[in-house]
Amino acid sequence: MIPARTRHTVAIVGAGAAGTLTAIQLCETATRRRTPLDLVLVDPAPEVGRGTAYATPDPRHRLNVPAGGMSCYPDEPGHFTRWLCRHGEPTVTGADFATRYRFGAYLADTLGQAIVRAQGVVGVRRLRVRAESCTGAPDGRVELHLADGGRVTADSAVLATGPAGSTGDWAPPALRASARFVAAPWVPGALDGPRADGADVLLVGTGLTAVDLALTLDRPGRTVHAVSRNGLLPQPHALTPAGTMPAPEDLGSSLAELRRAVYRHISRAVRTHGDWRPALDSLRPHTAKLWHSLTPDERAQFLKEEGARWNTHRHRMAPATAESLTRRRTARRLRVYAGRIVGVNVGQGEGGGVVGAGGEGAAVRSGPDGVPARPGPAGVPVRTGQDGILTVSLSDGRRIRAGWVIDCTGPGPRLDDPLWRSLFDSGAAVPGPLGMGVATGDGRLLDARGRAERPLFTLGAPRRGELWETTAIPEIRVQAAALAEELLAPLTRPARAARRPRRRPVDAHGLALSTHAEAAAAYRTGLDRVLKVRAAAEDSFERAVTLDPGFALGHAALALVGHECGADVDVPRALADAQRSAHERADERERSFVDVVTRRVHGDDGDGALLRHLEAHPADALALATAVPTIAFSGINDLDDAYALRLVERTSPVYDGHWFPTSLLAFLRQEEGRYGEAGELAHRALAAEPASGHAVHALAHVHYESGAHKTGRDWLDGWVSGQGRGAVHRAHFSWHVALHELALDDTAAVRKRWFAQLAPGRVTGVRALVDSGSLLWRARLSGSWRGRIPAADVLGTVAQEVVERPATAFTALHAAVALAAAGDLAALRRLRDHAAGADAVQREIIVPLCEAFAALVEERFHDAARGLDALLPDLRRVGGSAAQREVVEETLLYALVAGGRCDAARRLLDARLDRQQAPRDRRMLAGLPA
Repeated sequence: MIPARTRHTVAIVGAGAAGTLTAIQLCETATRRRTPLDLVLVDPAPEVGRGTAYATPDPRHRLNVPAGGMSCYPDEPGHFTRWLCRHGEPTVTGADFATRYRFGAYLADTLGQAIVRAQGVVGVRRLRVRAESCTGAPDGRVELHLADGGRVTADSAVLATGPAGSTGDWAPPALRASARFVAAPWVPGALDGPRADGADVLLVGTGLTAVDLALTLDRPGRTVHAVSRNGLLPQPHALTPAGTMPAPEDLGSSLAELRRAVYRHISRAVRTHGDWRPALDSLRPHTAKLWHSLTPDERAQFLKEEGARWNTHRHRMAPATAESLTRRRTARRLRVYAGRIVGVNVGQGEGGGVVGAGGEGAAVRSGPDGVPARPGPAGVPVRTGQDGILTVSLSDGRRIRAGWVIDCTGPGPRLDDPLWRSLFDSGAAVPGPLGMGVATGDGRLLDARGRAERPLFTLGAPRRGELWETTAIPEIRVQAAALAEELLAPLTRPARAARRPRRRPVDAHGLALSTHAEAAAAYRTGLDRVLKVRAAAEDSFERAVTLDPGFALGHAALALVGHECGADVDVPRALADAQRSAHERADERERSFVDVVTRRVHGDDGDGALLRHLEAHPADALALATAVPTIAFSGINDLDDAYALRLVERTSPVYDGHWFPTSLLAFLRQEEGRYGEAGELAHRALAAEPASGHAVHALAHVHYESGAHKTGRDWLDGWVSGQGRGAVHRAHFSWHVALHELALDDTAAVRKRWFAQLAPGRVTGVRALVDSGSLLWRARLSGSWRGRIPAADVLGTVAQEVVERPATAFTALHAAVALAAAGDLAALRRLRDHAAGADAVQREIIVPLCEAFAALVEERFHDAARGLDALLPDLRRVGGSAAQREVVEETLLYALVAGGRCDAARRLLDARLDRQQAPRDRRMLAGLPA
């Protein structure tokens, strides 16, 4: 008998960035594993995701890490950037610095989506109340005592409380009690006074908090003063990143050796990149290890001697923020000092102030107004006056008069809220190394004996003593993922052990699928649509992963059709989900296919991985469809016809006469010029499956290349109007019909078909560029289209990046055709410049092609013809079919006729008529002058 599952409860105290990231990882990991879980978020804040850091609505407050480094997911770096693009910032890049408020919205939205996807598996409760203490329960669980008198009992608790508040130890008690002192500037309403009266402001601290407040409080007529012991502002990020470099292999075993190695590394970076930043950034993955390698005394020495310099270089500000500060310092509206506060006087003028610092137990003195001064810590005297103006004396003798003093010294070392005090008082937690944060072992709280007795965990700032660098999102998100893994691992293992072995569902070709029956059925539908070249395959794959979020193969298929076929899919997200799911639940074949898709998307030996996958798994129909370049997928770039034939012939036996490999074989036979055999194979596949798009595509080429234009037009037109209505590339089949109509010299039919089936709006994107744009140009060249051709309308449906910076030579060829048709010389030259820095095929074929097309637009017909004629023998390298590449030959024919080289044009037309009889070519030949 299988024991009934009990729902495990995890409580997360704190719904700022750390708590939200943990909740996201718990929701998504539990959902992928189908592990029932109850999640309780405890935080009085009105919104999740914001905490202190991301609640500021001031648009001048920007992240101090570029958007590309702020994803919620350590394995999906572009997630935040894509979110910004979808939410009103379409031009943002990974190098941009978003506002902090937008990042808070991103965290909240990502958690909201994770909760929606987790419905039925993870139950989430949100308690807007403060947790004030935590005790152990008799059964080994923990109990949180809430400020409203309620209690939460949980199997484990994550204390994501963020950094400790500033202690304010530097400030005398009287100053801390003053209404002119702001101890917690991020508390709502704390800055209302400084915003209202316009008096000068003194910021104590010169870190990132002081930077933000200097921008917020700046206004004409006000001076913002900032003081710290070192007077160092954070360094700016580079406007243009200088590049990356590896960390040194040997950094030494002592602080002295580490210091020397790091300074040598920085010098090397300056010599190589002209910038110190790559050196420091290269140390980031190794910081925790380096911190652990130091003795406690060395860590203390580092904090004392290097800590401030490290922080100002490691935690940098956005370039725009740095520029704003520079302008204010130049205008003397921001002044920065190095020193300590040695005296504070509240009075009516400088003449009556007490400025000296007395020794221990200094006597209370009175000012001229008779108001007694009270000594603060270390004898710093503070006087209270009548006009509220504070005179602050620094250790270098300067005196600063300000209406407000604001504590910007940053987080203190002690976790001092009621919850942490209860844990420290009970011995369930102890301070961390050097008194910073809390003692932990890989995130689990340690008691006074160094044991993890209670299921209490933390991440982020409370682990500062253990890890040193642990307050930034790139570190916290890794800790959140590891924490979710640790919390859920004990739940997943028993459930798997108790589960009875069951037979897994299979795809249409007998390959097992690591999912349940309903998701497998949706996947089979999607695969069937891909093999038939039918529309909406991505909808079926999306349904499969909705039914089973841990179905790796479903996510991989979704990523593949998004990347290869232009389907509306968030490819990086689908790919990341595929990788996570494959790690948790997939067999060897599924993991291999996920690796294939990953490599194809990233351009990392995808072809080699695909061939190796097919060697091991020849019955994987989706992999075979991906490998053979046809209408559905781009195929393997360097797969010649002979190898492609061998691949299909070798894998065909495992399909036992299935129509799919037969349709692929038909397409490859026509590429060989064996049109009779290709036609027989295509008809055989269509007899078994009339909707087989691959077989239809093969037959369309057979008809065209053999010159059977009337038969091809009539048969294909009927299919497009019937079975082809659901084809994903219906426009391409319409293009094939239009080619027959062009060859038959039926100009009215060409125009009618273009407007009905190929005009912009009916076709968009790359499909419009390849099919609609090339058809317009060919119609114009042969005289089948009179007047203006709407090439600019076609280009308007395609992203400029695709046209001017195409990823493949095939797309680049058609971009050059469309730009020539539109007469856009400037864009043609930009395309040429891109091709000059791209792969070898683009450099060697597309660059001279762009130059030849530019010559044609400028009516330098002799130069155009010479360039195009030289390219014809190597044109096959760009990919695609002979019918598609024929557009270059037809452009050459036009250039020859326009340049008066009628004999050369006659020879070319004779050769074309030898290949296939076409009324259009006969008409053009007859029209040439003797």
